[in-house]
Amino acid sequence: MKDQIETINPATAETIRSYDIMDTEAIKRVTQDARGAFGKWKNIDLSERATYTRSLGRIMRKNKEQYAKIITEEMGKPLRQSIAEIEKCAWVCDYYSEHAEPFLRDELVPTEFRKSFVSFEPLGVIACIMPWNFPFWQVMRFAAPVVTAGNVAILKHSSVCLGSSLEIAQAFRDAGFPENVFQVVLGDYRTGESLVQSDIDAVSVTGSVSTGKRVGELATRGLKKFVLELGGSDPFIVLEDADLNQTAHMAAQSRLLNTGQSCISAKRFIVVKEVVKKFTDLFVEETKAEVVGDPMDYRTTVGPLVRENQRTTIDEQVQEARSHGAEILLGGRRIESKGFFFEPTVISKVNHDMRVLKEEVFGPVAPILVVENEEEAITEANNSEFGLGASIWTNNIEKGVRLAKRIQSGIVSVNEMVRSDPRMPFGGIKNSGIGRELSEFGIKEFVNIKSVVVKDISSRLLVE
Repeated sequence: MKDQIETINPATAETIRSYDIMDTEAIKRVTQDARGAFGKWKNIDLSERATYTRSLGRIMRKNKEQYAKIITEEMGKPLRQSIAEIEKCAWVCDYYSEHAEPFLRDELVPTEFRKSFVSFEPLGVIACIMPWNFPFWQVMRFAAPVVTAGNVAILKHSSVCLGSSLEIAQAFRDAGFPENVFQVVLGDYRTGESLVQSDIDAVSVTGSVSTGKRVGELATRGLKKFVLELGGSDPFIVLEDADLNQTAHMAAQSRLLNTGQSCISAKRFIVVKEVVKKFTDLFVEETKAEVVGDPMDYRTTVGPLVRENQRTTIDEQVQEARSHGAEILLGGRRIESKGFFFEPTVISKVNHDMRVLKEEVFGPVAPILVVENEEEAITEANNSEFGLGASIWTNNIEKGVRLAKRIQSGIVSVNEMVRSDPRMPFGGIKNSGIGRELSEFGIKEFVNIKSVVVKDISSRLLVE
């Protein structure tokens, strides 16, 4: 009997479905099929490949409610946020179907030779290991540029959302992609390790720091290219001249989107002393206004955490802060129900000895740290092993831009919550990752950047 994985509805703790774990022989067959598909797919004209990607965007829009319900059932995202996730998937397909050609066009380089240029050619079979928190978006922001560039893709998804995996694969088929251009393997972490060590050319990972390090280690053994998008502990910096009503509202949105289970959620609220009381009062009120409940209810804005062990970790982080002198201004408790719910929580009087500041808090918990001035705010923002995103809130735009350049992260937003955007490169530094996704930078992560120099043979003969 094969090993199996069960997917569980986090709102009810009930089993959705069981899936067989693929063994190494099955993975070998998948990679062989991918290798065969690549030989044909790479030779299709880029403009024609882009039409498939455009068709995939249409499939996303057509089936967005169906896909959204699968997301919500498997990982608990509030339904209206799941619908927005699918709409974003359609956007990234549109973006690369339109921009892949100019991004990958040969670039002429002026030299003394007859002709010199740089070409961008697909690498081959690209694997991706993706998490559960944005089951469709994380995959599509990888897959749209990768396959449009002429590569083929193999997805190993989190065991939380295997139904989403199969739906994505079906979407590629419905969009008319040739067989085996996009494939799925089902399994656990061992499946992922087997895939990385199989006949692939590169791998992209979105996940925890430990997962990224392990995949990087395995990929390096085979000299395979890898891109890592890992954790984050994003600072949300509130300066004395910020519009506090708007800032408090966006603070709640940034912390509680996806029930706080996002690598680019605001996770450390660094507030200048002069405005901390007013900001905190407004922030607590905004957080109170969020609706916790059944994620299938369109009115719900905060759903369950993905699993019981995730809720246990959040509870331990909060209780540890409380025991060390932190003040719980709102929430701070598990919600006893069938599902894995936790109260939206705001904490003050925190310090660096507490886990809520030292660790990435992957749930609806907001610690507020008071600083004297903007200089101290920048120091605190950079005092982290992570460097994914950050936001700065101020009415002085020039100051905001100046301070943004001093933040050690891959993304900084001034007066806006951190979001991924197909038009902008996405990724981090330090323990937040290596490489970039999205934009022109993302599509060029998995191509061979080839230099071609052409010398005029007739000129050489004349000289001789």
